[in-house]
Amino acid sequence: MPNTPAPVQSDSVALIAPRDKAEILAQALPYIRKFHGKTIVIKYGGNAMTDPELQADFAEDVVLLKLVGLNPVVVHGGGPQIDAALNKVGKKGHFIQGMRVTDDETMEVVEWVLAGEVQQDIVGLINAAGGKAVGLTGRDGGLIRARKLKLKDLKDPSLEHDVGQVGEIESIDPSVVKALQDDQFIPVISPIGFGSKNESYNINADLVASKLAEVLKAEKLMLLTNIKGVLDKEGNLLTDLTARRIDELIADGTISGGMIPKIAGALDAAKSGVNAVHIVDGRVPHAMLLEILTESAYGTMIRSH
Repeated sequence: MPNTPAPVQSDSVALIAPRDKAEILAQALPYIRKFHGKTIVIKYGGNAMTDPELQADFAEDVVLLKLVGLNPVVVHGGGPQIDAALNKVGKKGHFIQGMRVTDDETMEVVEWVLAGEVQQDIVGLINAAGGKAVGLTGRDGGLIRARKLKLKDLKDPSLEHDVGQVGEIESIDPSVVKALQDDQFIPVISPIGFGSKNESYNINADLVASKLAEVLKAEKLMLLTNIKGVLDKEGNLLTDLTARRIDELIADGTISGGMIPKIAGALDAAKSGVNAVHIVDGRVPHAMLLEILTESAYGTMIRSH
């Protein structure tokens, strides 16, 4: 078992009485027992990915989940980092219906940012926290086969927008991920797929995480975001929803705009056998760990039924 560094005690942690700490750990035990050996797919993005303290919290959470017998698999985004890299080469990001238009030059930047800088940062953070992380792209072990996305116009479905090397998932072969899990490694996956002519495709990380959760028959899919979760029309957090209720909330306009594509992948995963999908507020320290191992709600859980 890897050696974990001694935890850094913040003032808030130091103030918790030993008895209360023991109570917190005891509460986690039934969840550890319930989820032991199960796969948890985590989409890592938003503030949790750019704030140094939240980055360290995330890495510790992933390592702890692995150490107590769960099998975390991390899929990461990197939109802000891609924008920053494009600015450096004098290129401005262009979007159609929320999709980044990805020409050849942009695709090169996407690959070196996601599969290089961002992925290696995450791998390094997890390893520094005492884990054994390994970086993958969709090319490794034939993991993600993709084809060019045909983006239909929202107002006129007969029109199609060309968004370049943006892909949709054709198939996922999870054998390389399973092999790493069996050897006690934590896979960290960049959302880049490959096509039939060996071309690269930039794929939405939420969709990759959702599809991977389906294929791996994951117990849970965790989507770390910059929002509290799904809110009702009064702005209150809805902590527990069924797939059917989500359909109703989209139909009546409660869920709208940019939230729809994020929910769409989660909904597909819930309907395809993933027991629970959590949309978690990544701005809360250790929110993912608290959501999995306690009764506290730090986001919205979508159940398959």
